[in-house]
Amino acid sequence: MKKRLAAVAAVCAAFVVLLTVLAFSEPSHSEQGVRLTRQPDGSMVLADKGGDAPVLDLYEDFDCPVCKELHARVNATIMRLARAGEVKVVFHAVTVFEEEPSRSNSIRAAAAARCVPESNWLAFRDELYAMQPAPHGLVSGFGVEDLVKAARKAGANVDQCVTSQSYAETHLSAGGGASIDGTPTLLLDGRMLGNEAFDPASLERLITGGPGISV
Repeated sequence: MKKRLAAVAAVCAAFVVLLTVLAFSEPSHSEQGVRLTRQPDGSMVLADKGGDAPVLDLYEDFDCPVCKELHARVNATIMRLARAGEVKVVFHAVTVFEEEPSRSNSIRAAAAARCVPESNWLAFRDELYAMQPAPHGLVSGFGVEDLVKAARKAGANVDQCVTSQSYAETHLSAGGGASIDGTPTLLLDGRMLGNEAFDPASLERLITGGPGISV
């Protein structure tokens, strides 16, 4: 009997240890949880509102090929860290190009993005990069009908808003021409990042201070 009680006690103790390890390994969220919210200036914030995570500002032009490359390389890492409450991401859609057709391409895409609800916005952003016109600077793209289809594919029925381009002027006046040297521009707690932002493991180390992993 004593041996049986000792075995049961050992199992219970191991279970308590396991629960303790799991508790400390789980990401810490506030009661508010991680949500995507649109700000008055049109930026989109993905964050645990009650958390105290570092802030990653991401300035992107949807017609920018290098932005598309950044998206392909590190978006999965950024999304994972944001959803774990380890970083607050602020997406700024900007228009940096002055020459046509790139300027109009960029404005149409950014204006359409403002039409899309928060619940569908991240999926629509993926669609925009997937349909980015190429070769850059030589062809028109992001036509309103194509943008309507992309929005519907992302789950948003915002046809009239997209086709009317009702947010085009708002986009330009409220930050579409932000004072940055180019895109993509990433700031981590106000500090501009360099080429390390294109490497998933390096970016994760900068954000979390940990070893980082490749995805």
